[in-house]
Amino acid sequence: MASTWLIVGLGNPGPRYAPTRHNIGQMVLDELADRRGERFREHKAGARVVETWLRPGGEKLVLAKPNSFMNVSGAPVAALARFYSVPAENVVVVHDELDIPFDSIRMKAGGGHGGHNGVRDIARALGTADFLRVRAGIGRPPGRQDPADWVLAPFGSVEQKSLPMFLSDAADAVEQLVDEGLVAAQQKHHSRG
Repeated sequence: MASTWLIVGLGNPGPRYAPTRHNIGQMVLDELADRRGERFREHKAGARVVETWLRPGGEKLVLAKPNSFMNVSGAPVAALARFYSVPAENVVVVHDELDIPFDSIRMKAGGGHGGHNGVRDIARALGTADFLRVRAGIGRPPGRQDPADWVLAPFGSVEQKSLPMFLSDAADAVEQLVDEGLVAAQQKHHSRG
């Protein structure tokens, strides 16, 4: 029997934040939903969700975009994991990562939060850090710009040209992670950047 996977795209709610670097996780989830011709619907757990499959007869995917702000993503993620009976090892969190260059993808299972408050809150709410992460690199800000301002700014014009391919690659990474496992997905996607 196919298992269920909870795929969470982190970001902040509302149109003000939609095009920002901090919302790349939700952008990747939009790509995954678009590939399946699906639209997000409100869920009582405080998130917008799509229930779909990796492929017909394959693993069930619950794509989720919390309605909360990034730093308090844990409660909706934990509520969805309970609702769909998804164990922590089948939770995949897609999020921005300052310490990875733009257009690079890194994946890992468990470990620390690396200063990412959304990841920290999810680990607290789940009671474990043993979930999977797909980390989409946004790079560090130039010069002395505050990282908090950088993540809440839209992608620059040069970045926007390669953003569609980056989102597609990140969506591929999520699908391969579910389909073939962490090591195979790392071998393919870590060699790119």
